[in-house]
Amino acid sequence: MLKEYIYKGKQKLRCGYTTGSCAAGASKASAEMVLNRRIIYSTEIMTPKGIKLILETDEQKISGNKASCCVVKDSGDDPDVTNGIKVFAEVSLIEKGIEISGGEGIGKVTKAGLDQPIGEWAINSVPRKMIESALAEISELYEYKGGFKVVISVPDGEKIAVKTYNSRMGIYGGISIIGTTGIVEPMSNSALIETIRTEARVRRSIGDKNMLLTLGNYSDSFVQSEMPFSLDRSIKCSNFIGDAIDIGLETGFESILIIGHIGKMVKLGAGIMNTHSACADGRMDVLVTCGVLADVETDVLKKIPSCVTVDSALDIFRQAGVLEKVLDVLTDRVEYYLNAKVKNEIKTAAVIFSYQHNITVKTSKADILIRAISEE
Repeated sequence: MLKEYIYKGKQKLRCGYTTGSCAAGASKASAEMVLNRRIIYSTEIMTPKGIKLILETDEQKISGNKASCCVVKDSGDDPDVTNGIKVFAEVSLIEKGIEISGGEGIGKVTKAGLDQPIGEWAINSVPRKMIESALAEISELYEYKGGFKVVISVPDGEKIAVKTYNSRMGIYGGISIIGTTGIVEPMSNSALIETIRTEARVRRSIGDKNMLLTLGNYSDSFVQSEMPFSLDRSIKCSNFIGDAIDIGLETGFESILIIGHIGKMVKLGAGIMNTHSACADGRMDVLVTCGVLADVETDVLKKIPSCVTVDSALDIFRQAGVLEKVLDVLTDRVEYYLNAKVKNEIKTAAVIFSYQHNITVKTSKADILIRAISEE
């Protein structure tokens, strides 16, 4: 059991590890078993987050030039439907290279815009790198010069995938092997909102008059590279934009500036103030509406609902030469709903960006609030 904790509000929540960590651990143990012909009961991997995991293995098998085992997923205190699943890796010796594919219970990508290309197994890039790193470590340990073929499987994956958003995203046949840090940090809604409130009170107590909200890692990177103020100035609200705005009003801020990636911020164009996909999606609906108001041709608009990501929809608008007009409408709609949320009692603004398209759009008061924050 991983004994790594985070605090959200007054709650102490235990972290877990991702399906990507499970796949990497099972792959490493299986590779070691096929090379030294002995059963491995636990293995150690280093996650991208820098946390070392010692993972127990189960259902070990060695046969000829291949071996397999599984690692049981532990989601910690996160309410995750994949908690307790068995992630198997079967590793075979081949002449050279590392080949990674999926088996039973692993989905396949059917739409563009996801981490893997169409037709590929839904094993994301970070887990793939973790598997490759684990196998390289074993090769070095045993002075092995050949290659490995890895097949990742989750026997209950297809059944579990029904409880996820995979099919809506264009992944069919099973779950995805995911994770960018290797570690699952628990999400407690009430605790997270209380954390936002606490941070807001701290910022007000030190004299801040203008509230700066960021949504996550993309927002943080954007602030660090593009904004004239420190990231320390921000309050991370994740999906809880509406709650954070309410807290801003409650704690007496004079203005609120929100900086976020268009993949989330587009939902504000429909007044959706909790951007988690479990609460509402509407991304493509918003973009179609913006396209209609921007007088985009019907043939172009009909392509938008089938897009998996906002960035892929923006590709279509750009190819049609109407992206700027659509973004102008979106910006106006975001401004309208933000002002409606605060009932025009304080100034609000948004900065919306896309790294993939190298675009940044702002609502009308954004530059004023950027300057006010940088001068505080």
